[in-house]
Amino acid sequence: MNRMPDFEYVMITTAPSDEMGEPKIAGAINGGMPKRGMGLDHPVVTIHVDDIDAALEKVEKLGGKVAARKMPAGEMGFTAYFEDTEGNLVGLWQDAEM
Repeated sequence: MNRMPDFEYVMITTAPSDEMGEPKIAGAINGGMPKRGMGLDHPVVTIHVDDIDAALEKVEKLGGKVAARKMPAGEMGFTAYFEDTEGNLVGLWQDAEM
């Protein structure tokens, strides 16, 4: 567990990771926890995508609803959230361009 003090967030790794926090082992899961009370007080599955805007467009086309549009996560990348057709909150992650 590694604190990210600028973001009130703790990164959690379960397997060896690269410099971007991506697991080096296929199928491994890494994640993190925001400070309680920041709107996400339960686990949220987050999907890595190449283009959040395109992913959100597809979500809406397939009947899902955007919960939070694309927003920066420091200099690391971008995040967004949507509700699927069953009402589950799902996160999206897009790496910043290097």
